[in-house]
Amino acid sequence: MEVGKINHLKVLRTGDLGFYLTDKDKNEILLPAEYVSNNLQINDEIDVFVYNDFSNRLVATTLKPKAKLGEFAHLQVVSVNQIGAFLDWGLPKDLLVPFAHQREKLQMHNWYIVYITLDKATNRLIGSTKIDNYLIYEDVDVKVGEAVDLLLMNQTDLGLKAIVNNKYSGLIFKSDLFKNVRAGDKLKGYVKQVREDGKIDLLLEPMGYRHSIDVNCKTVLAALKSQDGFLNLTDKSSPELIKRQIGISKKAFKKAIGHLYKEKIINLTERGIKLKV
Repeated sequence: MEVGKINHLKVLRTGDLGFYLTDKDKNEILLPAEYVSNNLQINDEIDVFVYNDFSNRLVATTLKPKAKLGEFAHLQVVSVNQIGAFLDWGLPKDLLVPFAHQREKLQMHNWYIVYITLDKATNRLIGSTKIDNYLIYEDVDVKVGEAVDLLLMNQTDLGLKAIVNNKYSGLIFKSDLFKNVRAGDKLKGYVKQVREDGKIDLLLEPMGYRHSIDVNCKTVLAALKSQDGFLNLTDKSSPELIKRQIGISKKAFKKAIGHLYKEKIINLTERGIKLKV
């Protein structure tokens, strides 16, 4: 039976407190009555999450936490006391992040990227915000152009940090950020480069698309900034006028303004394009 994981267990018997489940090694665990559906029967098989309850006993639940053992999540602090901070992770018992596992002191109501681990002293599930301790920097198994899963972290001077495939460290450079995204967002990304230090440079669009869009978006943005945030061009402007004013084709112009509008960077008016403040 794996603590902190989803376990596929068999219903062994019932009791006053609920149903008792068992694994293939004959270990038993209680599924409290509040998580038992009306149609659950002896010998049925069921998927449950196993964790420590308020009395530090292992129990099963049909509730799904926001993250399991060995995973990262974006969680909010709901209380703080003399042993640490407690975060809402979707279960009745909040997740403890002890002071020793806090990269900085966690503040009430704030959100943090947290790694779910086991406390070696108590064998209980806890959280840690010392994220770098749990990321892998050697034998990074991704390739340039590959689609990857991202959990976005904090902004730096270079760009936006991200956790890649729940195990690697990545960065989206500011020059490659055209979407309105923020810490805690989960989305697809693409590997731009794997560096010698094991960190991954990322894009938010496939590489071929990104290259063509990037160049034309940057051209339109540069023209907007040089004209105090407004261009007297629309998708109905002639190809000659567009070429003369900003130096790209009408097709490239339309794709670029469509992308910038989708990412909420510009507004489109009858008179032209306006850069959002």
